[in-house]
Amino acid sequence: MKIEEAIKQKAFKDEYQKLAVNLMFTEGWLAGMQNQFLKDYDLSIQQFNILRILRGSKGAPMAMQDISERMIDRMSNCSRLVEKLRLKNMLQRRECLEDRRQVDILITPKGLDVLAELDKSMKHMNKHLHALNETEAQTLNNLLDKLRG
Repeated sequence: MKIEEAIKQKAFKDEYQKLAVNLMFTEGWLAGMQNQFLKDYDLSIQQFNILRILRGSKGAPMAMQDISERMIDRMSNCSRLVEKLRLKNMLQRRECLEDRRQVDILITPKGLDVLAELDKSMKHMNKHLHALNETEAQTLNNLLDKLRG
């Protein structure tokens, strides 16, 4: 569906305005689908992102600041999200042995199990992205990287 139809706007000032609106609308559209999918796992997109970051550390503990720096949505309240995941037994917090002011955060076996289950379903979650073939997806990725500089 064209952006003009989706937001019921006949014209834009120029192609750059249309691009900005299109990117924001598409991000909201994709986030809505991901939120709906993750709801079955009692996770938000931001919580899912934190679990993936921790899994990527390959068992090494991470500091809150390191997690925050790697998050897609950097406006998220990382401490609050970590606490919610801790209450769900998907990660644990422990005192850092090298720096008592720092807290180490690690993913738990339950968190890894949830991610493994999500990995199996990921193709379904991303099915709408398959409207693009692999070459088109690569081109769009390159263009978005170029846009961000």
